Amino acid sequence: QVQLVESGGGLVQAGGSLRLSCAASGSISIINGMGWYRQAPVKGRELVATISSDRTNYADSVKGRFTISRDSAKKTVYLQLDSLKPEDTAVYYCNADLYSFGTGRRNYWGQGTQVTVSS
Repeated sequence: QVQLVESGGGLVQAGGSLRLSCAASGSISIINGMGWYRQAPVKGRELVATISSDRTNYADSVKGRFTISRDSAKKTVYLQLDSLKPEDTAVYYCNADLYSFGTGRRNYWGQGTQVTVSS
């Protein structure tokens, strides 16, 4: 069984920084890509950033402020959030596109971590 466990959310003032982590565990054979999405109140879930073996991708709203990185050996993805704005307030979800033994290729989601930016 595959699990994604996020950590690092919290309350920060505008202009501040946070670092989110997401560790994948379980019967994982190959991780194709990992990423972060977010969902603000009364809004749909939106892509923040993704990372695969050869590329990264960012939403226009976070380019230049957020940085996604990955430690393949630890099966962990990170999201460094700098120059935070109140509009970045949301629940941030980790996502992984991976192969697991006995299940094949699937998409997995973490439970979410709250990021709140005060003005």
